[in-house]
Amino acid sequence: MNNSVRVLLIEDEEKMRELIKIAFRKEDFVIIEAVDGKQGLNLFRTNSVDIVILDIMLPEIDGWTVCREIRRTSNIPIILLTARGEEFDKLFGFELGADDYLVKPFSPKELLARVKALLRRAEIKSNEAASYYKFGNIVIDRLSREVTVNGRAVNLTNKEYELLYFLAANPKIVFTREQLLLKVWGYEQYGDPRTVDTHIKKLREKLGDYSSCISTMWGVGYKFEVPK
Repeated sequence: MNNSVRVLLIEDEEKMRELIKIAFRKEDFVIIEAVDGKQGLNLFRTNSVDIVILDIMLPEIDGWTVCREIRRTSNIPIILLTARGEEFDKLFGFELGADDYLVKPFSPKELLARVKALLRRAEIKSNEAASYYKFGNIVIDRLSREVTVNGRAVNLTNKEYELLYFLAANPKIVFTREQLLLKVWGYEQYGDPRTVDTHIKKLREKLGDYSSCISTMWGVGYKFEVPK
């Protein structure tokens, strides 16, 4: 995992928070911490986070309620922490939408492993859900490998489609010709960069009114711009 992974930790026990922070920061996670349920909900609503670690027995607003409120608007992974181990509490947590449940005392390393597993699962679900991309009147269908512009099918070659899909899946990121040769063609050293230029030119012609979605960064490479 890298430091773009942001964890909202809602836990009132200071010692527990410190142990979790030490373990997670060693793996370059960013920790946003709350000491009660009310603060936790406010931080969730005002910050972009990737996963929530939530204690059940909290001051102000209990963890059950926090979990329920988060689930009203988000499918973000949630792990519940509690000193309770009864089956009823676990089942109730899952009914509220929690993804996992860890009973205290536990090893911070076990919590870290569960967080990583949930993040991997969430990434897989996200990728599966993204069966197509829609930018303005451009639709790129991952399953059928079809592209339409203003409702009209665009006839692309395999490589034209793969190049467009790769750029659209990574909008606003500039890729050099060499990077595109590697990612789309699989050439590590010996590909001709002019191959990329030729395919970009053909793609722009076929995209018509949306040709400007593929921007040239002079002296660097190309990027996909989302149409306004």
